Amino acid sequence: MRWAPLTLAIGLAHANEGMWMPAQLPVIAKDLKATGLALDPAKLTQLTQFPMGAIVSLGGCTASFVSPQGLVVTNHHCAYGSIQFNSNPQRDLLKNGFLAASFAEELPAAPGSRVLVTEAVRDVTAEVLTPAVKALQGKARVDAIEARQKALVAECENAQGYRCNVVSFYGGLQYQLFTQLEIRDVRLVHAPADMVGRFGGDTDNWIWPRHTGDYSFYRAYVGPDGKPADFNAANKPYTPKHHLKLASSPLNEGDFVMVTGYPGRTSRHALPAEVDFTFGWLRPRNIQAFGDWLDIIKRETTGRRDAEIKLANTVAGLGNAHKNWEGQQASYEGSDILARKQAQHEALKAWVQADAKRQAEFGASLARIDALLAEGQAQSKRDFLLSLSAPALLGTARDLLQNAHQRALPDAERKAGFQDRDLPRRKAGLEAFERRFDAQTEKAKVVHFLTQYLAQPAELLNAGYLQALGLQAGMSAEAVKARVEALHAQTQLTDKAERLAWLSRTPAEFAQSSDPFIAAAVALYADDQAREARAKELAGQVQQAYADVMKARIAHKASQGQAVYPDANGTLRVSFGKVAGREGPDGSVWTAFTTLRGITAKHQGKGDFDAPAEQRAAIQKGEFGPYGVKSLNSVPVNFLATLDTTGGNSGSPVLNRKAELVGLLFDGTLDAVISDWDFNPKTTRSIVVDARYMQWQMRYVDKADRLLKEMGAL
Repeated sequence: MRWAPLTLAIGLAHANEGMWMPAQLPVIAKDLKATGLALDPAKLTQLTQFPMGAIVSLGGCTASFVSPQGLVVTNHHCAYGSIQFNSNPQRDLLKNGFLAASFAEELPAAPGSRVLVTEAVRDVTAEVLTPAVKALQGKARVDAIEARQKALVAECENAQGYRCNVVSFYGGLQYQLFTQLEIRDVRLVHAPADMVGRFGGDTDNWIWPRHTGDYSFYRAYVGPDGKPADFNAANKPYTPKHHLKLASSPLNEGDFVMVTGYPGRTSRHALPAEVDFTFGWLRPRNIQAFGDWLDIIKRETTGRRDAEIKLANTVAGLGNAHKNWEGQQASYEGSDILARKQAQHEALKAWVQADAKRQAEFGASLARIDALLAEGQAQSKRDFLLSLSAPALLGTARDLLQNAHQRALPDAERKAGFQDRDLPRRKAGLEAFERRFDAQTEKAKVVHFLTQYLAQPAELLNAGYLQALGLQAGMSAEAVKARVEALHAQTQLTDKAERLAWLSRTPAEFAQSSDPFIAAAVALYADDQAREARAKELAGQVQQAYADVMKARIAHKASQGQAVYPDANGTLRVSFGKVAGREGPDGSVWTAFTTLRGITAKHQGKGDFDAPAEQRAAIQKGEFGPYGVKSLNSVPVNFLATLDTTGGNSGSPVLNRKAELVGLLFDGTLDAVISDWDFNPKTTRSIVVDARYMQWQMRYVDKADRLLKEMGAL
């Protein structure tokens, strides 16, 4: 693999800052070694070698192989959907946890679960942005780029069992082709009790000190021939080329650590106009809306355990985002972030204008990017309540109708997301819907937001949308409720067999349906396509200008001797730092480690602090075994590290200087979540569950000796 030369400037943006692509690591090799890495940094660029070959993606979270028999460790909250899917009031795995006593007892994970092993990354910028594509603008440019991406993916996926994706970097300036082995038979092996894996709940989320055992185990299975296969009793555990080993030496404050994983999204390269819109308009409304949504779920599911289980994963996701956004907003307000972003942008403009060649190359894009962004932001404002109020079943119907239209086309001509390669995931989603949907709660949520939407001035409403659903501007909450009840009473999309049947029906059959949500989808189809075309036209213009701006920024930084890592985009990255505490708020001191004592100190016997009796008894007994630390007089539970991470890094293995497993990353601190937009080395800390606590809990509480032996820990 080779990284494009324009990013190979000398220097590091800031100590411990950066989610670096593996191919970029030679640029920061000296910093890695100086911080404490014992390995040759060049080894980290080899994706099929140790340790990178042991790191996998779950498609939203990170995980790693920890045994030769395909055992995978990740966060409890990353496996939460599978724990939830296998739970019901009679077998409440969410509350009590789960431990398979043998391979035969391991449970199928939630439909659509995958273990993705990255085997290759190739720069395909020149194959995507051909001279012909570069000459296009607007929607034509977007369509041409998508066509090139689909062609590259189709060629890559000729090899059976692989999932390939072309991903853009630096706002569409560069493109990389990722080749991943797609393991489809994933099974739940072990999850601690809810009040171990989620101890502290939302109260402690993004908070330090923390005492959460956020870990669980999957196992990857393949067919008898060793190739990826759907679930089958005859399948066998996958044998990874590499797996991580637990640390052979104690981890102490000040020690080197690194994290390898798949961080989701950051916005550190966002332009001032994007920052201003996000925190000046969008984020406050998102916080209010998600807070309302969470309140509705709590109100409607109280006393109905099956509904609570069905929506547990939704609540976890909403709650996490809500608190994260509150932390970001609080950090942003009163800060100088926008002023600094504006100053940096003005400095870039001045640098471009100072040279005729640079002005010719970048000047036009710098001049028009804000106006293009403003156009998209205006549309986002108009659609904000519309998207929140849309019934989930209408979304399902729209997706099924789009699928029907796309199936009529040759596979290569279909839209991305609607090709044959996407059918298994679409089917899995329709199956999982059964255990993720509660009609009572859904109707209450739709009524709440739809009433707000209809109360807006008529010029802000989508007339076709209202007509398709039988709504009117200014309808009272009672009238909206009656209409929503009628729509749900007449639909058959809540039946799994009916939902799946629509996967094979034609557009003509959709047009003949009397199901209210299918009929609404048909009525809205032309408008949906027109809106999509307009959005693509704008996206093509934005992409072209944004890529130019990013190219200018990279060149500007290079002139100052600085390397530029791309914003996180769900692809494999490496961050490094040290185990370190920090000053807390109001003169407090955050120590680097928490211990078992904190669990009993926080225990209240209810709510977010209800540690299981078996765990409390084990703590009281004081048997720490090889997992205790003399200086702590206890077992370390969680620790802080100066690791640059974000969402998607959840479950990422945290490795010591020898690339041995010392913990799993699972959170950050509330006053530092703004680092998604603005990195602050003084406050940025990641929270990690200590591998010693995992082993102690597994050995002395959950009696998971079988797994400990498999990992070579006993």
